[in-house]
Amino acid sequence: MLQSLAVAEGAPKQSYSRDEVCRLLGVTPAVLEGWESRGLLARQEEYLFHDLIALRTLQELRRKRFHPDRVGKIIASLRQRLSHIRNPLTELKILTDGRRLAVAVEGQKMEPISGQLLLDFDRAELSRLLQFPAKRAEQDGRRETLRKSESQRWFDKGLELENASASPSQIIAAYQRAIEMDGANWAAHVNIGTTYFHLKKWQEAEQHYRKALEVNPRYALAHFNLANLFDERGGWEGALEHYLLALQIHPDYADAHYNIALLYQTHGEPLKAVRHWKAYLKADPAGYWAGIARRELAKLRAGAILEGNGR
Repeated sequence: MLQSLAVAEGAPKQSYSRDEVCRLLGVTPAVLEGWESRGLLARQEEYLFHDLIALRTLQELRRKRFHPDRVGKIIASLRQRLSHIRNPLTELKILTDGRRLAVAVEGQKMEPISGQLLLDFDRAELSRLLQFPAKRAEQDGRRETLRKSESQRWFDKGLELENASASPSQIIAAYQRAIEMDGANWAAHVNIGTTYFHLKKWQEAEQHYRKALEVNPRYALAHFNLANLFDERGGWEGALEHYLLALQIHPDYADAHYNIALLYQTHGEPLKAVRHWKAYLKADPAGYWAGIARRELAKLRAGAILEGNGR
């Protein structure tokens, strides 16, 4: 039956990766692994087209809250009763009224011994699966592009509102819309965090900085801003941790070197402070802050000389 349908509708894709199967059925990899661990289907890295029938059946059972263990019992029972059936999920027609199940065997319905299976895998659904590799993926791609474009538009709007000195609530609302359109817009999270930072709403600021890092752990600016937040609240160890994480991502991050030098100098570690003052001046040798860095570096060197003479 499946072969004749494929000829009529057009040849289906030969195989589907685990990620494609999860995306197609709307399940997480953990759900797929759960089915496999219970022996409901064999683990595979690539699933053939006819395997989707069994997978769809299992997903419908899950959607109707049928426990996987009961499904396993019914499959075992059917295999015992019908020795010529290797895979009941794909070879038998399953009928249900939402509460009871029946299996169509040679034109007759048979009630399983225990447990429940699922709906028949109908022609309309097969047609949708046939379209999945090309049309559906193309449609999903277009929708994703539109969402990202709309997210960028709202992000730019947030920047405009900041430059126009709009109210914090207006600025935050624009960046929130950017996040709603694209949950991976980590820059919007950072800008919301910074808005809350200026309002001295430390908890809200930290929440958004950490959300940005959940999406993109290598976002140096999020680490830098989170470090500033710790420093503002007197948590110098947390501040140092995140400044150093920012430097791991961008070793020439001048502002991170500057702030680390201040932290070390303030907490009695002059040698480490000297190293970061030098790194800062190498990354940013000109300007007002470079002048301050040179003065602090000179004080530390003078102190080291005096200390040496004192000995």
